[in-house]
Amino acid sequence: MFRKINLLALLLVMTMTVTAQAKMKALIIEGQNNHGVWPKTTQMMKGYLEATGLFSVEIVTTSKSGTDPDFAPVFADYDVVVSNYNGAPWPEVTQKSFIDYIKAGGGFVVVHAANNAFGNWKEYNEAIGLGGWGGRNEKSGPYIYVNAAGKLIRDTTPGRGGNHGAQHPFIVTIRDRKHPVTKGMPGQWLHEKDELYDLLRGPAENMTVLATAYGSKEFGGTGRHEPMIFTVDYGKGRVFHTPMGHGIYSQECVGFITTLQRGVEWAATGKVTQKIPKDFPTVDKVSKRPSGK
Repeated sequence: MFRKINLLALLLVMTMTVTAQAKMKALIIEGQNNHGVWPKTTQMMKGYLEATGLFSVEIVTTSKSGTDPDFAPVFADYDVVVSNYNGAPWPEVTQKSFIDYIKAGGGFVVVHAANNAFGNWKEYNEAIGLGGWGGRNEKSGPYIYVNAAGKLIRDTTPGRGGNHGAQHPFIVTIRDRKHPVTKGMPGQWLHEKDELYDLLRGPAENMTVLATAYGSKEFGGTGRHEPMIFTVDYGKGRVFHTPMGHGIYSQECVGFITTLQRGVEWAATGKVTQKIPKDFPTVDKVSKRPSGK
């Protein structure tokens, strides 16, 4: 009997170890951001990813200002990297390591102001597809939007990159209902108050727009359907990008939470195993969860 108990205990420990090892490793980068809520939103995103049971999440924080000479994560140790960073350039050796990581098949996720970063870093802008501010203009690439007929437009008109009007709730329209990230989502759903980024521009190569939001002129928008969920194939890597997520209230939206969770899984694996939650927003009703839960 004693030997049987020991054997059962050993099997239990082995099962727990295998389960723990099976979790994907995610890294969130933070430390500098023009959005003062970044310490909170990093913790919220960490909680959202861990709540799926699919990820173990680590956070790396750069110095508060300037290029951090000690910022040198071993990206290859992670299945996916999530950026909540918008600040000074990384050391050149770290930049090269990061791009090599994605090209070799690493997953990368861009959230909101992370697309403002590194306007002059060519490879970063190729990887994220579109960006705003940071000195971006027509030299950075075209504007990308969807016209009233549902056609994707590449607009080379000269002008700045990056703009948003007043924050407000807005409807997200799914443009690709077969992609693993958006499959099963309602065709339209109402997102909580957020900055609706527009006039984003960049190389936009190997990019797939999964969803858009209409930038209403009533709130200072462009009167166009702007990319709100999209992906980029970069080398062997997968990049998932959402301009949503400005404030704590924005990231409490179940639409944002679900998009992030599914987008991170897709970036890491190319698949999505998570189901659309029952409390997902509808076209006329926002759905929220308390911060970090």
